Amino acid sequence: MKVNKPKQPASIDVSSIDKEAMLEELVETLGSKILKLAFTYVKDQKIAEDLTQEAFLKCFKNWDHFRGESSLKTWVYSITINLCKDYLKSWSFRNLLYLDFAPKQTTVKDSVLDQVLERSQKKELAAAVLNLPVKYREVIILFYYENYRVDEISSLLQLSENTIRTRLRRAKELLQKKVRTEARDEDGR
Repeated sequence: MKVNKPKQPASIDVSSIDKEAMLEELVETLGSKILKLAFTYVKDQKIAEDLTQEAFLKCFKNWDHFRGESSLKTWVYSITINLCKDYLKSWSFRNLLYLDFAPKQTTVKDSVLDQVLERSQKKELAAAVLNLPVKYREVIILFYYENYRVDEISSLLQLSENTIRTRLRRAKELLQKKVRTEARDEDGR
């Protein structure tokens, strides 16, 4: 019985690409997304900025090692996720206290009340997502906010697709439980 192996993507000839131009393009196109991704892990804007900068620096230094088996975006995301996880395991993170805050986003609305309510709801949801354990937070962010498919997240996090689906389901259950608890608390007041 002959088994067909899945085809690997064609390798990119990285030697023919200008590293400085590549880095500039990556920062321009992915900079804000990488910053948001880092923030979802570390919950501190300044540290997220440092990790973002470190991720792009690592891409620059390791450009010759990029095999082209994934997209550049996936490669940069993978580097960022690993840096964030390393930071979360570090002594400095475990021994320091950080204040939680979410990046501010502004939108134009017809009425001030609508704008205040929407901002409040988004802030509550963002806080609930950021309070999830990292293994659930990362799949929620990658799936719902970064629009990665389950198979892409599986490859990015080096976990099975079933594990990703299970974590997504459990994360949604935790978020629903949190929302119900908060709603009950507000009704009881």
